[in-house]
Amino acid sequence: MMKAVQFAAPGASLQSVELDLPEVPRGHVLIKVAASGICHSDSMPAAGFASAYPRTPGHEVAGTVETVGEGVTRWTPGQRVGVGWFGGACFECGPCRDGDFVSCEVGKVTGLTSDGGYAEYLVAPAESLALIPEALSFAEAAPLMCAGVTTFNGLRHSGARPGDLVAVLGLGGLGHLGVQFAAKMGFETVAIARGAEKESFARELGAHHYIDSTTTDVAAELKRLGGATVVLATVTDATSMSATVPGLAARGRLVVLGVPHEPLAVSAANLVMGSSSVAGHASGTAKDSEDTLRFAALTGVRPMIETYPLANAAEGFERMMSGRARFRVVLTTN
Repeated sequence: MMKAVQFAAPGASLQSVELDLPEVPRGHVLIKVAASGICHSDSMPAAGFASAYPRTPGHEVAGTVETVGEGVTRWTPGQRVGVGWFGGACFECGPCRDGDFVSCEVGKVTGLTSDGGYAEYLVAPAESLALIPEALSFAEAAPLMCAGVTTFNGLRHSGARPGDLVAVLGLGGLGHLGVQFAAKMGFETVAIARGAEKESFARELGAHHYIDSTTTDVAAELKRLGGATVVLATVTDATSMSATVPGLAARGRLVVLGVPHEPLAVSAANLVMGSSSVAGHASGTAKDSEDTLRFAALTGVRPMIETYPLANAAEGFERMMSGRARFRVVLTTN
């Protein structure tokens, strides 16, 4: 038997249950979960977006390989592994056959189309695993499987080069990682947030400049600094995102990670005159997650976390969803 925490149905609250230890199908791996991050996207199964119920959420998973299924050759028991939003590929559509798992048409999503990490054990497809370096603890590695890979991948595919001015909008769960990654990648890093009191924290994370959006014209200040090659938007405020576009350098790019409820209001004239663009960015594949973990271990990038035991998952979930956490919540198992 194992303990897990589930949503029994759309709209239900999290509840603790005991389940039979799952069987390990061909091509899959049984993971003994050590830590599982709580992400705002974990509210999606509560809102009815899971493929079936009851559903165990959690797509920031870190643990050790317990058992490997038939046909699995890369992984062996005892290895330290993580599982993120990318929960495996279909191997049926064209992109999958070509190895383009990002574009897979019916890919699997951990915690939505299959059970996630709010449990003592997790069964995952072998292709969804990322190796965790020894330099990272399980609790540190877990948030990097979503918040980490999203910011790291968003920056490294943004087109910015070392020395370019890169701004990170927001200093929350994504933003505090985005500033660290940007600085470690060699960008001249600007942190943008609300309130002068956050400047010292931003500089501790590695920011070279700080813009208080409550007292400063963000776009004008970015232009004064030379124009941003990239603005990495980690907030969910469409107005704040849109306000940065006039501050982009020529051929600059606004990379959107957060998802506001309202649409962005962007001037076509700003885009055309600056040959600039707005792009969205999702997380990445298991390989992207593994790259993120290795880079973080190498450079010292770490998430700031609060930990809760699995038995207190509902309390940790409420803490994260309320926005009071600094800055990621991680469930731990014994």
